[in-house]
Amino acid sequence: MIAFTFPGQGSQKPGIGGVWRDHPSWELVNEARQATGRDVPHLLLDASAEELKATRNAQLSTFVASLVVLDAVERLGVEPAAVAGHSLGEYTALTASGALSFEDGCRLVTERGEAMQSAAEEHAGTMAAVLGLDDGDVEVACAGVDGDVWVANYNGPGQVVIAGDADAIASAGEIARQLGAKRIMPIPVGGAFHTPYMAPARDRLRKAIDETEIRSPEHPVVANVDGRVHEDGDEWRGLLNSQLCRPVRWRQSLHTLAELGVTKFVELGPGTVLTGLAKRTIDGSVPLSVATPDELDRLLSSLTEQSGAAVGMHEGEHLFAAERVVVSPAAGVFDPDPSLEAGTPLHVGHVLGRVGDQDVRSPFTGTVAGVLALAGERVSSSQPIAWLRTA
Repeated sequence: MIAFTFPGQGSQKPGIGGVWRDHPSWELVNEARQATGRDVPHLLLDASAEELKATRNAQLSTFVASLVVLDAVERLGVEPAAVAGHSLGEYTALTASGALSFEDGCRLVTERGEAMQSAAEEHAGTMAAVLGLDDGDVEVACAGVDGDVWVANYNGPGQVVIAGDADAIASAGEIARQLGAKRIMPIPVGGAFHTPYMAPARDRLRKAIDETEIRSPEHPVVANVDGRVHEDGDEWRGLLNSQLCRPVRWRQSLHTLAELGVTKFVELGPGTVLTGLAKRTIDGSVPLSVATPDELDRLLSSLTEQSGAAVGMHEGEHLFAAERVVVSPAAGVFDPDPSLEAGTPLHVGHVLGRVGDQDVRSPFTGTVAGVLALAGERVSSSQPIAWLRTA
C-alpha cells in the first residue's frame, strides 16, 4: 500500500515550475491563476527566493506545484491508499482526496496565506528545530521559560519544532541543550506558526472555511491536529480551523498511516523533507519523492519491483517502467476516436477521443496495448482510458 504525502511551507524554491512547463499537467497552473487572480505562473517560474519567502507566496506556490505533480502521477494510473499533508500540505491532501475542489483549494490556500502573513506582521515570532531530544523533554524546555514559546511540530524521532517569541525560543533552546539536545537550528520563517500567535489568522480563515463545500474524502486523510483518520467532510471544518494554532503531529500521522498498512510513502511536490522524516520514523518503510517529470519513471520502477506488479495501480493493469496509462481529463461520457484499438501508434498530443467537450490526449509516445474504457461509458476524472507501451 502506498500513501501520498504533501509538503508544507518552506519547501518552495525559485523556478520549481520550470521542469513542468511543457508537461500536460501544467494546465493546472493556469486554472489556479483563474481561481485566485494571482500570477501563479510567475510564482512557479520567475519569483526570487526572497519573494517566495513571503507566506502568501510560499503557500500558494507550494500548493499548486504539489498538485501539478499529483496530476502527473495520476495520469500514470497510480492511486494512493491514503493521503496526508504537513501543515499547508493538509489542504493539498484534502484536494487530492476530493474533499476540496481544486478551485476551492486554491482559494482557501490563498486566504490562508494572506491571513497568516497578516497575523505574523501583527505579532512577530519565529521558529526553531530542536534536534536530538525526545518530545517530552522539548515540552519541558518550553514549560521552563517565562515567555511565549510552544511546540509547533512533532516531526519525527529527535526532531521537534518550537515557535513563539524569539527571546523565549532562545531561552527554551538553552534548557533543551542542558537536557541533551544536539542542536538548536533556527528556521527562517516569518511567523510563529501553529501557536496562539496565529489566532487572528484562525478567526479570519474560519469564515472562508465555513463558506466552502467540504465533501467526505475518497481516500483516508490523516489530520495534523490529532494524527488520526477523519472521514466526515463537516468534521474537517473544525480540524482546519484549529490547525493554525495547534501543533502538527506529523510523527503520529506517519504511524497512523503505517497502521493502515502503508509501506511506501510517496512525497509529491517540491523538496524531500517528508521523505526523510518517513525514513527515520517508520522502520522498513520505502520513502520516495517526486518533484520533477524525470522522477516519474523512478516512481513506476519502484512500484513494480516486487513480482513485476504495480502497487496501488488500477485493478487489472500491471504497469512496468516501459508502460503508461492515459487517463480522462474530466468526468463524462467517453467517445473514442475510431482508430483507437490495440496496436495503434500514439505520439504526444495524440487525441484518443473525447469526454464531454474535452479531448483525451496522450502525454506519451507509444503503442496502445489495450483500451480500458468503452464507447459510451461514463468515466470519472483521471479514470484510465488506454494502456500503452512506450518502448
